[in-house]
Amino acid sequence: MKALTIRHADMDDLPACHTIEVNCFPPAEAAWASSLRNRIELYPEGFLVAELDGKVVAQVNSGATDKDDITDEEFKQLIGHDPEGRNLVIFSLSVHPDYQKRGIAGKLLTNFIEHAGDMGKSAIKLLCKEPVLPFYARFGFTDDGLSSSTHGGAAWHAMTLHLQD
Repeated sequence: MKALTIRHADMDDLPACHTIEVNCFPPAEAAWASSLRNRIELYPEGFLVAELDGKVVAQVNSGATDKDDITDEEFKQLIGHDPEGRNLVIFSLSVHPDYQKRGIAGKLLTNFIEHAGDMGKSAIKLLCKEPVLPFYARFGFTDDGLSSSTHGGAAWHAMTLHLQD
């Protein structure tokens, strides 16, 4: 694999990020372009992309909050987002299908975790489906059990990575 560049997203990345999103999630779960735009505009610190040969091939985006319950659907629109919040909440970590199984998601998540620590965050939280629990566990996330979220009609597990107390 050629050199992978990980950087903050900007508005020029929106079409590629939306393409990745709709190729990685069922329609009822994928973020709308307007949601992704909102995340880039309002919290670029929490939105990273992975670029390979000048092409955005993966993304991770988030919001921040002091809340521990991350099931609020409005939060995905950054309603209630607090940039100073102690927790980062990952909304989406996704790699375009043409670039999966190359370690890109792991590199992007590792960078995101380091970035969260540099920002002084206490924890990273996320909701995921059961098949990807082992992936996140490899990075130190613990399974907090089934979430009350029914986003897209699916069952979601809450996971937490504690960065500092």
